[in-house]
Amino acid sequence: MITREKKQAVLESLQVNKKDTGSAAVQVGILTERIKELTEHLKVSKKDFSARRALLQMVGRRRRLLKYLAETDSQAYLALIKKVGLRK
Repeated sequence: MITREKKQAVLESLQVNKKDTGSAAVQVGILTERIKELTEHLKVSKKDFSARRALLQMVGRRRRLLKYLAETDSQAYLALIKKVGLRK
């Protein structure tokens, strides 16, 4: 589970304005942090299949959000994947 401090740090680094909590960029950042934590959990608990399914769902949701962002604003998409540290 992502801590409140990590989530707040992601929010502050990716928000466009102070009230921006649900834009695609912010959602991708939060999902990326959750995916990182769940990946570490699954390295230890190899048989946790419900967590594996949740991980695959999060990866799919992040992929759809990134696809939307790439179609609507390609410059913001490129800046986001550079900032978050994802491959194209």
